[in-house]
Amino acid sequence: MIGSMVLLFLCLLFFFVRTRRPKRFPPGPQPLPIFGNLLQLCLENPMRDLERLRLRYGNVFSLYFGSRPAVILNGTKTIREALVTKGTDFAGRPDELLLSHITQGKGVIMANHGPSWRDHRRFALMTLRNFGLGKQSMEDRILGEVEHVAAELEKSNGKPMNPQLLFHHASCDIICSIMYGKRYEYDNHFFRAMIKMMADCSKIANGAWGMIYDNLPLLRGLPLPFKKVMDDYSCVKRHVKSIVEEHRATRIPKQPRDVIDSYLDQIEKMPKGSVFDEEQLLATLLDLLFAGTDTTSNTICFAVFYLTTHPEIQERCQREIDQVFEEKEMVSFEDKDRMPFMQAVIQESQRFSSTLPLSVYHSTTRDTELQGYQIPKGTLVIQNLSSVLYEEGQWKFPHEFNPDNFFNDQGELQKLEAFMPFSVGPRMCLGEGLARMELFLVLVTLLRRFQFVWPEGAGVPDYTPVFGVTQAPKAFSMVVLPRESQRH
Repeated sequence: MIGSMVLLFLCLLFFFVRTRRPKRFPPGPQPLPIFGNLLQLCLENPMRDLERLRLRYGNVFSLYFGSRPAVILNGTKTIREALVTKGTDFAGRPDELLLSHITQGKGVIMANHGPSWRDHRRFALMTLRNFGLGKQSMEDRILGEVEHVAAELEKSNGKPMNPQLLFHHASCDIICSIMYGKRYEYDNHFFRAMIKMMADCSKIANGAWGMIYDNLPLLRGLPLPFKKVMDDYSCVKRHVKSIVEEHRATRIPKQPRDVIDSYLDQIEKMPKGSVFDEEQLLATLLDLLFAGTDTTSNTICFAVFYLTTHPEIQERCQREIDQVFEEKEMVSFEDKDRMPFMQAVIQESQRFSSTLPLSVYHSTTRDTELQGYQIPKGTLVIQNLSSVLYEEGQWKFPHEFNPDNFFNDQGELQKLEAFMPFSVGPRMCLGEGLARMELFLVLVTLLRRFQFVWPEGAGVPDYTPVFGVTQAPKAFSMVVLPRESQRH
């Protein structure tokens, strides 16, 4: 009995030594044995708790996940100082997390700061440009997919329908056409299953079970929901690998049809043992697939939801669309410069939805300092983008959906440093250009043809998002009506 008590005392002593904040480390609440500060957070959605802690401890504070310390960054000034001014210091990725284990630290998103990450990020940016980012061919891919979306919306015949799955299908098909030159029919069984797998991965990885996996290693071998994330990821990976094998058998070297062909050409150009190999290819493709589907589709869902519940804003968008396009048949991304209100609505949808509330976790690449605090090398760093997108003093109407947030007192569209839905610094989202084009072309084309109406008797809209790596709106229905001024 005495021996057990001594052992317990020694374990607790070891924990308190491990979790004692070093000198000049950011402040935070006292952690508990084993759990750290996990029990002080709502793991289903910790955003309110993070705001409460920010008000108490300031824009730089710390939490313990188990015995692991993490620094939480809040506010425009803090996040820009860390990720831009000291971008290299904060450009690492943490290991020993669910997402890093799934991807094995390969690809672009979860790869650690270093030559492999830099080379693959450069390759991805170059390849997206080569296949039409900012060019007519990319517009054609997106506008072609919008035709399939419009056809599905027309089938609703004025009855309430939930558009969320449809927008996920469309975004996934657009990124698939870039990666391997094909799209799926919306009723394809595997396609629908794959999209559900990706959505489930997003919810679990940044939810309670993801937190448990990250911070309680002893539970990782149990058949808990985080195992489903690994199984689903492996299933999608096998499917992508089969497509790579098809390309390998049919490709013509130096005549790439898509991203896969471009990467296979790159492998052949590089010396043996380079950072370009098949495992890196699969990881990069999966990064593009997951990131290119979930984030953009959820932002489109949020935008349509907000427009449906704010008919006066929707009507003003449509007036601007009708005025700009007149008899022009097709929308073009270049038209955005003549549509300030539409741009403001899209940006406000990104801001108010805060689709990536905690972005992707960082880690420090060296011992560094931030706002007087010392942060050791390898410290987990979490950027709270919602604290920026809703920050008092940065926005006219921080807590309501209002496009006037993006207009100055002269009624001119303005660039604001607090607008960072894609994060900032060397790790900012490499798909930003594609996402901007997709949001504009999809929303303008659909608003030109349809009116979105909140169903009669549907009650008060609930704007509370479903938390995850990417947030999604709660399930909602809308009525889709053809516009009298519809033009094809």
